[in-house]
Amino acid sequence: MAHLLGAESLHLEYPTRVVFDKITIGLNEGDRIGVVGRNGDGKSTLLNLLAQRMEPNSGRVTRRGGVTLGMLDQSDVLPDELVVSEAIVGHLEEHEWAGEARIRDVIDGLLADLPWTAKIGELSGGQRRRVALAKLLVGDWDVIFLDEPTNHLDVEGIAWLAGHLRKRWPASQGGLIVVTHDRWFLDEVSTDTWEVHDRIIEPFEGGYAAYILQRVERDKLASTMESKRQNLARKELAWLRRGAPARSTKPKFRMDAAYDLIANEPPPRDTVALSQLATARLGKDVVDLIDVSVTFDGVTDADGNVTGGKQVLRDIEWRIAPGERTGILGVNGAGKSTLLSMVAGTLNPTTGRMKRGKTVKVAILSQQLNELADILDVRVMDVIAGQKSSYVSAGKELTPGQLLERMGFMSEQLSTKVKDLSGGQRRRLQLLLILLGEPNVLILDEPTNDLDTDILAAIEDLLDSWPGTLIVVSHDRYLLERVTDNQFAILNGRMRHLPGGVDEYLSLRTAERRGGVVKATAGSTAATGGSSGGAGAGAGTGTAASAKSKLSGAELRNSQKELAAATRKLQKYVEQIAELHNRFASHNQSDYAGLAALQAELSTVENAKGDLEFRWLELTELLES
Repeated sequence: MAHLLGAESLHLEYPTRVVFDKITIGLNEGDRIGVVGRNGDGKSTLLNLLAQRMEPNSGRVTRRGGVTLGMLDQSDVLPDELVVSEAIVGHLEEHEWAGEARIRDVIDGLLADLPWTAKIGELSGGQRRRVALAKLLVGDWDVIFLDEPTNHLDVEGIAWLAGHLRKRWPASQGGLIVVTHDRWFLDEVSTDTWEVHDRIIEPFEGGYAAYILQRVERDKLASTMESKRQNLARKELAWLRRGAPARSTKPKFRMDAAYDLIANEPPPRDTVALSQLATARLGKDVVDLIDVSVTFDGVTDADGNVTGGKQVLRDIEWRIAPGERTGILGVNGAGKSTLLSMVAGTLNPTTGRMKRGKTVKVAILSQQLNELADILDVRVMDVIAGQKSSYVSAGKELTPGQLLERMGFMSEQLSTKVKDLSGGQRRRLQLLLILLGEPNVLILDEPTNDLDTDILAAIEDLLDSWPGTLIVVSHDRYLLERVTDNQFAILNGRMRHLPGGVDEYLSLRTAERRGGVVKATAGSTAATGGSSGGAGAGAGTGTAASAKSKLSGAELRNSQKELAAATRKLQKYVEQIAELHNRFASHNQSDYAGLAALQAELSTVENAKGDLEFRWLELTELLES
């Protein structure tokens, strides 16, 4: 593969710490790289170094002559006076840009709801972000860098962006590096993963799911990682292997290794036990919304009827059960926040009836960090000292200090004032304070903001053992399907159950945009809503039916035979490599010639295995297309 750009012996340090120490990395034609790592370890810095926006202390960045690079960073650089149309297509007339398929696709996917003549200064933060992303994507780039591109995008926008990046270049052309905490998105667009940690960059084959598998294997073999992180990774791997959506592209010849790793790993949560605990804490009644509607700015007559105004929700019936774990989907402005406000008791419906259990105690993890407003000048250790002395998670009693460690806080950060914490640290502290308050109904409103993938896994692990009722609103479909058992959508003001999860929601939205009618999936409720009535009912993943293969009968049979043969041969390669490793271990370590011969033999087998894996993936994609 042709080289696009790379870094050689990069070293970067600040007065207080070393960010990168002599790293060498490269991007070739056809590479699609996802970058993961803890907040503050240097993911965004890496992009800036490779884009030559920042100079290292030593080392160099090289780029092949003529290679064009476009980058979306986290800062907002669009002038307030710029008009949306000028930002996207400059001063081109409509007939000049309308013939470009890429420009039409980007506008339809990101800007369909934005006024073409609006000024940037009149837009919300999320709308400005979409304009900046669209401005980048309409360009013709050989390499694209994206730093948190899914921020401010809803589920539909994220799905569109993944599809656009998959088909933007032919398989062996172009280069992509993306930094994001959205794990579903990483799995969809990346063919390789770079983990930034401890001043190095460690490459892994495959997307996020394959990276998790390899990281568990690495940790198990090396035995250098702390047991806490291993257990979290194994638990997440167990979730991935037990049916998470969009994982079908993982190499099937690695399944045996995955099953061995998770053989003794229990399911993420015991829904029956959690439901019993929730019933004990809550009683049988939580919150019932019965035929409720909400209209803003309407006029109420003497009989209680409302006329005029804007109806946000209508005819909602939702009986929330103890221990229910529900995800809510909907476009911005659909009424998600209004629905949550009714559940929280801060908003009464315009019509209909609400029933609330006597023991209900609701807590909301909001996006505004309101819980921290009064303690900004207080040290973290003092904040925690004023809370309860212990917390039970997965049957184990943890002190607040242990919980802080579990949420990614280092011991030196305990003496830091709240106002000096990063955005992600404040978010974690906010959630911890809410949990220590012992609510029995927890509402999470976009909880993934400012959090890295490891911390998200830790929070998911904490929520797995939390016995209350959980309601999640998030554009992060991985988290939504990971911590909830049922998903609902708000469509046209009504609440609809989604047995097929996020995939079903996207199908419904696509049909709605096209003006079509979608029949309810078997088992789904009517559009007026209605919950499943408790935790434990699996949501399912419901993917769309695959398109029929375009191969002829003979070609299909030959490809299937070649795939079966490749799978068997790959297993033999795995056995050969294991045998060679054993021979290495037992060989005389002072026999350098013998060790060199073994190394050459191992390299030959590994290269052959790599070539065959590539062919295996080609055949898999061919048969699944």
